[in-house]
Amino acid sequence: MKRVRVIDSHTGGEPTRVVIEGGPDLGSGSMAERLEKFRSHHDDFRSAVVNEPRGSDVMVGALLLPPVDNAASTGVIFFNNVGYLGMCGHGAIGVMAVLDYLKRIKPGAHQIETPVGTVTATLTATNEVTITNVASYRYRKAVPLEVADLGTIHGDIAWGGNWFFLVDGLAEKLLVQDAEHWTSVTSQIRAALERDGISGENGAEIDHIEIFGPGLNGGDSRNFVLCPGKAYDRSPCGTGTSAKLACLAADGKLKPREVWKQESIVGSQFEGRFEWEGEGVRPSITGRAYVNAECVLVLDPEDPFCWGIRR
Repeated sequence: MKRVRVIDSHTGGEPTRVVIEGGPDLGSGSMAERLEKFRSHHDDFRSAVVNEPRGSDVMVGALLLPPVDNAASTGVIFFNNVGYLGMCGHGAIGVMAVLDYLKRIKPGAHQIETPVGTVTATLTATNEVTITNVASYRYRKAVPLEVADLGTIHGDIAWGGNWFFLVDGLAEKLLVQDAEHWTSVTSQIRAALERDGISGENGAEIDHIEIFGPGLNGGDSRNFVLCPGKAYDRSPCGTGTSAKLACLAADGKLKPREVWKQESIVGSQFEGRFEWEGEGVRPSITGRAYVNAECVLVLDPEDPFCWGIRR
């Protein structure tokens, strides 16, 4: 039997399961190279950690790894029920909460290496975390898309550490009790993107769909984010908020360092800001995570569902 030590947290309601002991040996390459080894040789481990019967579709995993640069606090690979994420904003905030819980870090700025680049995470004395994300940008504006139940809609394609299709104006209110409906709507949008061959830069898959409505708890807007695997983000989505900031900046609707309060479908909030960087922006996302479990997963090879229930 194999034992895997994990610490769970949630960021604005969205769970992160951080693997701190018992993960696979991925060598000493970059996080991008180690991600490919993870994907190619240890995908069963990903499924075992986050899928049922130990996890759920909404669970996001974070495998802590020694960084390449000793100046960084950690390296990390994020994953979910169907695959891997380049970056994860809520997950990075969760990682910081776990490192603080383990007393591996102190308040201040820390470097976290991810497969898509190094991000800066600043922990305050009150356990608030600001993630300075990878450079983000809008790739295409107002792309028309024919969706069966919606007719023709328009959305922006933007990078915030993952690829997003961002759509405004589909709802007067986004309420959590309507989550099943919005899951269906955003799933149709993603299917239409695949049908029409619409992608991110260099043919990259657009695997996140983000729709917006007015803020209901004092925020500037509320979002619903469909993640890969058809789970919706309970948090306001760090990479999704980064993509939104890139679009707002490109349209001149938000100034550098001006605060954008992004609500999630469950009402939690992130604060976002940006600085210009080249043709895009360098976003900063502020939020808070709470550690809520510490346990040891037991992987018994005689268990028929040891490696998770896959879809």
